[in-house]
Amino acid sequence: MHIDVRPAQSDDAAPACGVLRRSISECCEQDHRNDDAILANWLGNKAPDTVKSWFQSTSCASMVATVDDQVAGVAVLNRQGKIVLFYVAPERCMAGVGTALLRSVEARAVAWGIRSLQVDSTLTAQAFYLRHGFSVSRKTTTAFGTEALALSKPLAAGSYAGKKPCNCGG
Repeated sequence: MHIDVRPAQSDDAAPACGVLRRSISECCEQDHRNDDAILANWLGNKAPDTVKSWFQSTSCASMVATVDDQVAGVAVLNRQGKIVLFYVAPERCMAGVGTALLRSVEARAVAWGIRSLQVDSTLTAQAFYLRHGFSVSRKTTTAFGTEALALSKPLAAGSYAGKKPCNCGG
C-alpha cells in the first residue's frame, strides 16, 4: 500500500467530506455515544461546499492522504499551529495513513516556523496523538458537545532534516 500526502484541492472536497462523515459516524462512537443530537451537530458543517471553502482558505494548510488515488485521510492546520481537522477513513485506520498525514502536518508547521502543535482531540483519537509525542494540556469540550482533550507537542526546527520532505505544499 502506497500512501501519498499532498495539498488538498477543490476536487477533493466531496471525497474528503465522505471520509469526514464516515470517520465521525463510524469511528467516534466513544465521543458521540450514538446521540442523534450530538452527531447531527458534529456533522452539520461537513458538506462538500463547506469542505471546499476550507481547502481554498489561505490561512490554513489543507492536506489529503491518498491510497490508490482515493482520499483516505484529511487534515487542516492553521497558521497558529492548531490542527483544526484530522480524520482517517475507517477502513484505513491503523494502516499508517494517520501517521503519514501527521508527519506532513508537522513538516508544514516546521516550515511555517511554528514551534508547537495543538489539537483538541476526541477521546477516540487520544491514543494516536499520545503515541506520536503529544501531551495532555487539559480537558475541554468541543463545539459539538463532546468531551475532548487539549493536547500539544513541541516541534524542533531541525526535526525533519534528512527525512522524506513534505509534499503538502502550502
